[in-house]
Amino acid sequence: MISPDKHNRMANAIRFLAMDAVEKANSGHPGMPMGCADVATVLFTRFLSFDPKNPLWPDRDRFVLSAGHGSMLLYALLYLTGYEDMTIEDIKQFRQMGAKTAGHPEYGHASGIETTTGPLGQGVANAVGMAIAEKKLSTEFGSDLQSHYTYALVGDGCLMEGISQEAISLAGHLKLNKLIVLWDNNGISIDGAISLADSTDQHARFRASGWNTLAVDGHNPEEIAAALETARKSDKPTMIACKTVIGFGAPNKAGTHKVHGSPLGAEEIAAARKALGWEEEPFVVPADVLDAWRLAGLRSTKTRKDWEERLASSDAEKRAEFTRRFAGDLPGSFDGAIDAYKKKLAETKPTVATRKASEDALEVINGVLTETVGGSADLTGSNNTKTSQTKSITPDDFSGRYIHYGIREHGMAAAMNGIALHGGLIPYSGGFLIFSDYCRPSIRLAALMGIRVIHVLTHDSIGLGEDGPTHQPVEQMAALRAIPNLLMFRPADATETAECWQVALENKHRPSGLALTRQNLIAARTEYEEKNLSAYGAYELVSASDAKVSIFASGSEVEIALKAQAALAAKGVPARVVSVPCFELFFEQPEAYRKAIIGNAPVKIGVEAAIRQGWDSIIGSDGIFIGMKSFGASGPYKELYQHFGITPEAVVTAAEAKLA
Repeated sequence: MISPDKHNRMANAIRFLAMDAVEKANSGHPGMPMGCADVATVLFTRFLSFDPKNPLWPDRDRFVLSAGHGSMLLYALLYLTGYEDMTIEDIKQFRQMGAKTAGHPEYGHASGIETTTGPLGQGVANAVGMAIAEKKLSTEFGSDLQSHYTYALVGDGCLMEGISQEAISLAGHLKLNKLIVLWDNNGISIDGAISLADSTDQHARFRASGWNTLAVDGHNPEEIAAALETARKSDKPTMIACKTVIGFGAPNKAGTHKVHGSPLGAEEIAAARKALGWEEEPFVVPADVLDAWRLAGLRSTKTRKDWEERLASSDAEKRAEFTRRFAGDLPGSFDGAIDAYKKKLAETKPTVATRKASEDALEVINGVLTETVGGSADLTGSNNTKTSQTKSITPDDFSGRYIHYGIREHGMAAAMNGIALHGGLIPYSGGFLIFSDYCRPSIRLAALMGIRVIHVLTHDSIGLGEDGPTHQPVEQMAALRAIPNLLMFRPADATETAECWQVALENKHRPSGLALTRQNLIAARTEYEEKNLSAYGAYELVSASDAKVSIFASGSEVEIALKAQAALAAKGVPARVVSVPCFELFFEQPEAYRKAIIGNAPVKIGVEAAIRQGWDSIIGSDGIFIGMKSFGASGPYKELYQHFGITPEAVVTAAEAKLA
């Protein structure tokens, strides 16, 4: 038990580190760390199971600061509890170029930062994914290796964002009882009082979503501790509303929006020092307080060592599998399985939609990789993401490998990020490409963090047909290709689909999207090739040393390119075809390779049932583009291709006109 006086001094260490860092940077949000210092102190000194000396211990509790603007709360905690890569100098460099202490927490910058938060609501949705991963892995490996809690600290803004409802309803449905959300209920946002914009009964909302709810004085350590004890015994996820005063300790600004996103100013900080009895200079923590915090950081050392002993004494095969999966490595049998499958495809030359080709590839992949966890946003039959190995996960049975996310694309994508961040699993899920717009913030954050999540995005063009322009993606490929570090694949046939899956899975530090067709496509690749040609991003499918026309295409339009090439050849016009399954990978190839693939034919034509944006980097600004210039329309897909002029005949006509 920590005495009230000792608790206050430990909490004040957080408050003054936050005040001083924001003041020095002349930028930041001091109010939330000051208001939540008591809650964080109780959590980190009495409940959270973590080890600063072994930050990646797989069975640690996860702590997610969803209200990422309050980043100094997390940085102060990491420094105080003894994480070696968070020093007082790092705290002094808050929000400066190259510092670990970025304005919002960034995954990978320092140990103990479990996810990148900033866009509100993302963190709580990530936490749902982490809790899903813990429950799934506990079922698989046993509670002796996986049995921990996930805590998320959220603000009013997180709960106002729509993604939070998607996340909490999924968590309640799945009965994620080891997920505990601490709500910083301070009633203030940037504009002023929350009552300006919101009057939601958050308790009623959470209970309606299948949660247990509690309420405490966020400045009363014993109330906070009692609520956490109760939450840890619940059979449901728990939300604890912690009534706090934003900017607690600032005599003139506490409880107002003035302390939310601006430095307090030297005068107010001096007044806070006096009010809280803190006599130290900026960035100085009294030795006894720092010692108490460092002891708190050592609290779980024995727990971690006991866990390591359990892992060491577990069955050799189980131990090897657990270790491999948390390292993120694929099994040695993976490449051989893909290679054998490619040989089979070269023999059978299937004419299938690439969404079906993806399902067939996943049947092979899921048979070899025990760590894949699939899912769909209520489009399982359309996305083809479920295979014979992926039994459905249910609230009472987590032994399956398939999550029914419901119609929650935004929450699904963020939960997948949480699953990947947790470790031990590779999440993939399905949706329509058009609805990647709903997933985009989470996809962007996955790319920013450099984590392996895979989005199966079907119905990838006007080729979906009758559902019409609301469902036909036109600008989505260009928009997704614009995200740095994201691999966007658009395979042309079954072989390319298998290759794209292979590349996506091999990239530990990049998310991927696979844009797949509803309509059947011919086999563009008819001969077995050991190399993964799709890994080059673009490669020559049909060569012509004296080519006058180079036709570049992706996905379903490769078939159009091949027919156009044959028609041109019949007219005596030598043409070549380049398949472009992944722009990003192509532009990462050596310059010599890129030049060779682009070639020097006088006429360059790009073909894609999407907008032109991005294609000029391949065909040049004077190249011809056969694609979309508008939204789509409702009708049978073959008629749509004719209507919008995306045909072999259009390619031939355009080539001849340019050559004339």
